[in-house]
Amino acid sequence: VQLVESGGGWVQPGGSLTLSCTASGRSFSPFRMGWFRQAPGREREYVASITWIGGSRYYADSLKGRFVISKDNGKRMVFLQMKNLVVEDTAVYYCGQRPTVEKNEYTSWGNGTEVIVSV
Repeated sequence: VQLVESGGGWVQPGGSLTLSCTASGRSFSPFRMGWFRQAPGREREYVASITWIGGSRYYADSLKGRFVISKDNGKRMVFLQMKNLVVEDTAVYYCGQRPTVEKNEYTSWGNGTEVIVSV
């Protein structure tokens, strides 16, 4: 499975961005897809996830209300709509695949897309 993120860039505080993740590969059949981020000098942290069949959505508590995760199964894409961005949202954003319900582990990752929030 290959995952490619896009849509990052520079945005002013208060602005919005939508990130995309496109999956390819014959074995792509996830239980859940997720977005994570890694700010400079910090560990990767969970942002949001969505169940591939059914579409249940989950968010990091601190981001609820500002970020929305969605998907397009036919296009094998996952999106992350971000609004009211703050400087602390600056990070490299990654999408990942969680293959099974039994194991809470993301085993495939993209190379990330960088989001910079600054004046």
